[in-house]
Amino acid sequence: MKVKPLADRVLIQPTAAEEVTASGIIIPDSAKEKPLKGKVLAVGNGTKDEEMVLKEGDNVLYGKYAGTEVTIDGEKVLIMRQNEVLAVIE
Repeated sequence: MKVKPLADRVLIQPTAAEEVTASGIIIPDSAKEKPLKGKVLAVGNGTKDEEMVLKEGDNVLYGKYAGTEVTIDGEKVLIMRQNEVLAVIE
């Protein structure tokens, strides 16, 4: 399915949470830290007041509680406003 965000929204694929094991203990998904970085999959056109500076393929950092999680084609992605993105990783 092709998804095109509207206005100043971006579609982000979070990077996989790192699985940390210590002494053979398996950490369940519910106890893992939520990833705070991801890859931009799609961007909107921006608004008349805010130009879209992000582009597809950018690796970004975002806030812990930023965005809304949605499932598209069985894959969990985030949709958020451009101003919720903290930085672009170069």
